[in-house]
Amino acid sequence: MLEVRDLHAWYGKSHILHGVDFTVGAGEIVSLLGRNGVGRSTTIKAIMGDVVRKGSVRFKGRELVGLKPHQIAHAGLGYVPENRDIFPSLTVHENLMLGEKRAVFGQGGAAASPATARWSFDDMYRMFPRLKERQHTAAGVLSGGEQQMLTLCRTLMGNPELIMIDEPTEGLAPKIVELVAEYLRELKRRGIAVLLVEQKLTIALEVADRCLVMGHGRIVFEGTPAQLRADAAVRKEWLEV
Repeated sequence: MLEVRDLHAWYGKSHILHGVDFTVGAGEIVSLLGRNGVGRSTTIKAIMGDVVRKGSVRFKGRELVGLKPHQIAHAGLGYVPENRDIFPSLTVHENLMLGEKRAVFGQGGAAASPATARWSFDDMYRMFPRLKERQHTAAGVLSGGEQQMLTLCRTLMGNPELIMIDEPTEGLAPKIVELVAEYLRELKRRGIAVLLVEQKLTIALEVADRCLVMGHGRIVFEGTPAQLRADAAVRKEWLEV
């Protein structure tokens, strides 16, 4: 479904990614692991077109390099950023409405590719009842955990076929972390492909079908969670502090 080949990325003159190669299959969850600063978040931003990049990123056979972020999103990729990016002055429900995928209209005003709803407001409120309780509350007054729930749900309202999630449990209380873990399990049950950047190995290994480990802007390990657990040398060199 997603095929990344020889991907390079820069921030100004800083060369961050040095030829990243990997794939994510339909319905597959892939955890992208590594220490801070190795390029995990940059990889997701490069796929979404948010940083200067070179190489190939193909989604369902379509080349994404050269497209704008909103075009990439409409192609079926969802992105949950680490900084959440909610709209603070809008209510929870209004934030979710902004995430809904609309039809693309072609010449003459006819719908060229009408969006098919896969996720509903009821789905979001069922997964995170706290959001239902606060649906008429301005998003800016939500707690950090509630804002993370909202960001995850708003992305799903766009009906992505693949969702990229950057550090969803960072700074959250253990109870909220478990809610996020259940969210990831729900994605897996529904067959949504996921590229997950996550520091908490227990969650990353539990939900993943495959694991990628990054080091120095490249993929240095690829394998199943069981293979990573068994490879003490890789964990010591690239993951452990």
